[in-house]
Amino acid sequence: MNWIFEPWPWYISGPMIALVMFLLLMVGKNFGMSSNLRTMCTICGAGQQSSFFRFDWKSQRWNLVVVLGAIIGGFIGAHLLSPDSAVAINPETISKLEVLGFDSAGEAYLPTELFSLEAMTSFKSLTALFIGGLLVGFGARYAGGCTSGHAISGLSNLQIPSLIAVIGFFIGGLVMVHLLFPLIF
Repeated sequence: MNWIFEPWPWYISGPMIALVMFLLLMVGKNFGMSSNLRTMCTICGAGQQSSFFRFDWKSQRWNLVVVLGAIIGGFIGAHLLSPDSAVAINPETISKLEVLGFDSAGEAYLPTELFSLEAMTSFKSLTALFIGGLLVGFGARYAGGCTSGHAISGLSNLQIPSLIAVIGFFIGGLVMVHLLFPLIF
């Protein structure tokens, strides 16, 4: 069982992702997590307020199972298959994060300074999470999908708009990490 506690190499996980994408393409489905938000809003009755949410959500039930699997798999991976919650990151990165006030750098997957219960009472943390959530939601809608949808499904379909979106995601990530993150924290 030790093999399951270690990260799987690219030559195992990559072909598994390719197999799933091949099967989805064969049955005419597209993968993406942000489309599930539209489906959930439609189930909750958002179609009464906006025509964007008026569609046959039952045709997207299969994708809701993907969300459920991601939640269950994440829980199992974090609580049952992770003997150590420390993250193996470069010591130089840890030093830089500590200078910015992230003392938990390298100790947990999510910085406790942003995602602990105490952080939920901090105005700065709540503001950063709220604005980040708005930007991610707007960006996913504006780009016609999320990073997983464009990077996995869109690139598998050889879609040029997905390639442009993925390049934009990487540029945005670099700008955030190198320019905005130090200003915010």
